[in-house]
Amino acid sequence: MTKSLEETAKPYAWLLKTEPDVYSFDDMLAEPKQTTPWDGVRNYQARNFMRDSMQVDDPVLIYHSNCKPPGIVGLARVASEAYPDATQFEEDGKYFDPKASPDKPRWILVDVQAVRKFSVYVPLNTLKEDARLAEMPLVKRGNRLSVIPISKAQFEVVVELAGG
Repeated sequence: MTKSLEETAKPYAWLLKTEPDVYSFDDMLAEPKQTTPWDGVRNYQARNFMRDSMQVDDPVLIYHSNCKPPGIVGLARVASEAYPDATQFEEDGKYFDPKASPDKPRWILVDVQAVRKFSVYVPLNTLKEDARLAEMPLVKRGNRLSVIPISKAQFEVVVELAGG
């Protein structure tokens, strides 16, 4: 029996980008229950991944961006179903959206829970140099999404590079 396109296209895991000087993996580890709402995503494709494709317990790779060197620092999991991002309603906030309303929210989020910090930090250059990751969206030119789908094979390679 062959799988439908939807079944084969479903990502196995996710890569979420964060800037460590704003919110790091260590910050997540310090949270109560090591869980945080993944708020502030303001890209429609990234939002749609969170809203339509992420499921509770999906594995998540946490990627530190805008640092030297950028790279994957830890493993987390999706800890909730998608729900409206409250920051879109905060008029004085960085992520306020005047077109959003509580009855018609435009932006959603999921809660993310830390699982463990990797014993080996996996820098972007290492990811780019590994031929097994050539199709990983993160290493392709022009990919700036903060929420990236990851295949099972790509996930397994990253975990191997991170020390298992």
